[in-house]
Amino acid sequence: MARSCLTIILAAGQGTRMKSALPKVLHPVAGLPMAAHVAATAHAAGSEAVAVVVGHGGGDVRKALSGMLDGASFHEQTQQLGTAHAVLAAGDAIAKGYDDVLVMFGDTPLVRPEVMQEARNKLAEGASVVVVGFRPDDPSGYGRLIENDGALIAIREHRDASDEEKKITLCNGGIMAFRGGRVLDLLGAVGNDNAKGEYYMTDAVEIARTNGGKVVAIEAAVEDVVGVNTRRDLAAVEAIWQRRARGALLDAGVTMTAPDTVFLHHDTKIAPDVAIEPNVVFGPGVEVRSGARIRSFSHLEGSLVGEGAEVGPFARLRPGAQLAEKAKVGNFCEVKKAEIGEGAKVNHLTYVGDAVIGAHANIGAGTITCNYDGYNKHLTEIGANAFVGSNSALVAPVKIGDNAYISSGSVVTDEVPEDAVAFGRARQVNKEGLAPRLRARFKAAREAKKQDEKG
Repeated sequence: MARSCLTIILAAGQGTRMKSALPKVLHPVAGLPMAAHVAATAHAAGSEAVAVVVGHGGGDVRKALSGMLDGASFHEQTQQLGTAHAVLAAGDAIAKGYDDVLVMFGDTPLVRPEVMQEARNKLAEGASVVVVGFRPDDPSGYGRLIENDGALIAIREHRDASDEEKKITLCNGGIMAFRGGRVLDLLGAVGNDNAKGEYYMTDAVEIARTNGGKVVAIEAAVEDVVGVNTRRDLAAVEAIWQRRARGALLDAGVTMTAPDTVFLHHDTKIAPDVAIEPNVVFGPGVEVRSGARIRSFSHLEGSLVGEGAEVGPFARLRPGAQLAEKAKVGNFCEVKKAEIGEGAKVNHLTYVGDAVIGAHANIGAGTITCNYDGYNKHLTEIGANAFVGSNSALVAPVKIGDNAYISSGSVVTDEVPEDAVAFGRARQVNKEGLAPRLRARFKAAREAKKQDEKG
């Protein structure tokens, strides 16, 4: 039978070093609040319930996360009295009875699911407490994990460690896992006989051993336990997340010419055999299907790029843009809330908004759909195989039929029937011999202006 699991996310820190009105755990990594990353890891490790411990006045955290963490419970730690005290603030959730209880931190968003799964495996093998450790390049300042015959004996703070203990390189990463039936008793027995008068979760190690429990340590990569306290930390964590995400895409069959210049969102979906050129940014809600090419300096959000479609270079896809198979949106084009049909081309210097473009239509350079009247948005419909000449303005609401032809420079305000040719521009008039007289007039005006400036 599968083991039940509760994850407690400690999110009570205010993060004053972030110098922000936004609570620390809500600062985004790849567009998702840090605490939500932690919850996603917990769920991926098999945790079916999440309890979030917020600080006094943590309404902003509760409001932001309640819409993201389905079914999560929220608990308030009214005083900041240490990690054990924070976990016990979620006592109601713990008391429901779980086989495993994981304790994670809302400002440590890079923990991989396999780390927490390993911790759960140790609990299933009989451990009462599991501590996640790591090996930093410089262990100075970190608590050391002291082991003997595979068991964790103690967590020794750096200032209290002997010279021999300071040689230990395995350090405390802070994250812990508990056997669910023991966690309330263990943490309830933690005292506050220390300089700060706080209740430390790490004291549960000694308490568990004293009561005959098995305590073990597991080792995670340094990246997994990187915490965020400053904007510099946040930038470093973002860089690690992006590197991991790019690597996963490369391993899955996505081509990137210069991976370090491609920036992904937490929900970006890119299929195998997609090619991504340098300097591309993916915002929220983007899916790119197999065989598509995203060319340099393009920005995509809220959009779908179909199989074999091409975007860019220097293109912008805004929310609601949907490109069908082998459609093309070229350089210096912007598409918003528009369907671009199979094989249709919007090649250059064009804005398409609130529109439906049929299969194999061609939209010429400089074309715009005039979709907004200052109050409301209106739809432009362009039929299959239609040809819209360069520098045309399509004033919505308007419909252009299949196989219709719009002459270059036209302003189209009325429906264009199927197979029709539309001319929506003023008739050209040539004035023979007028150019020299115009130049003379312009020159005289310039000279007169110079004389006035001197006088």
